[in-house]
Amino acid sequence: MKYRPLGRSGLQISELCLGTVKFGASVPDAECFRLVDAALDAGINLIDTAVAYGRSEEIIGAALQRNGKRNSVYLATKIIPGQNDRNSIIRQCEQSLVRLKTDHIDLLQLHRPSPDIPIEESLRALDDLIRAGKVRFIGTSAYKAWQLMEALWISHELGLNRFVSEQSVYSLLCRRIEDELIPMAQTYSIGLLLWSPLAAATLTDKYTRDHPPAHIQLNEQAWSVIETVRAIAANKSCTPSQLSLAWCLVQPGVTCPIAGPSTTEQLVDNLGALDVTLTQEDLCAFDAVAPRGWSATREWIDADYSRPHPPRW
Repeated sequence: MKYRPLGRSGLQISELCLGTVKFGASVPDAECFRLVDAALDAGINLIDTAVAYGRSEEIIGAALQRNGKRNSVYLATKIIPGQNDRNSIIRQCEQSLVRLKTDHIDLLQLHRPSPDIPIEESLRALDDLIRAGKVRFIGTSAYKAWQLMEALWISHELGLNRFVSEQSVYSLLCRRIEDELIPMAQTYSIGLLLWSPLAAATLTDKYTRDHPPAHIQLNEQAWSVIETVRAIAANKSCTPSQLSLAWCLVQPGVTCPIAGPSTTEQLVDNLGALDVTLTQEDLCAFDAVAPRGWSATREWIDADYSRPHPPRW
């Protein structure tokens, strides 16, 4: 396992993060415990969850209490979307600490922007939590480049702790953040955590043209990308999911993709991405079918679910 800096936090993060959106939902508790143990044994040191993930925080807290490895991992969680006001942030943080069975959260993230709540109110609450020792670092999820820039400017003006990371949707089927967000993140040292790097399992062997996914519509170009991934993966004797994760890892500005396995077997498969080497020829082949900045479907465009509005400054 190799490690990369998470923005300006000083944290060194493993090249894969364990995502837990399925914990307590489609994944039984016992398998969740095995996944946490296996991830830590493999060198993964970041676990990502959210208040909105149901029992996920509770299960993670129990898993780390069982194995006694809380101090070997960084815990990242997220505030409920749309509840970025001061009282909600403080209350949710306190409740997350209880569920996670810990005295601090390593990375507390705003799950989505809240257009009706001034970002300075959110930042003041997060800053207070950091000064109280309950949170180490703060980040965002599904923020646009201008929204992050507004937050960085206000943090600087008011002398508040700033965001160190952003969690964005990014894969070979959704390259929208390459136009603005990635250059901004590189310029201002914002770590980038990637959610849905396998594009809702479409970049695996799970679906075919005859048996397409029911949860999302894929156009002809999307299927061309998927078939290219499968062809190159076959030539490299790796799985499509490993190749897709490996592609994410070589992109500029990326800290780590978030893997969301349902079984330990899937986790082992995801870890195999760390051994996949991509050539310049491979990258050009991907660019030919999945050009920079494109997205296969509207579901992955403007994924912050907030209505647009101009910066106040």
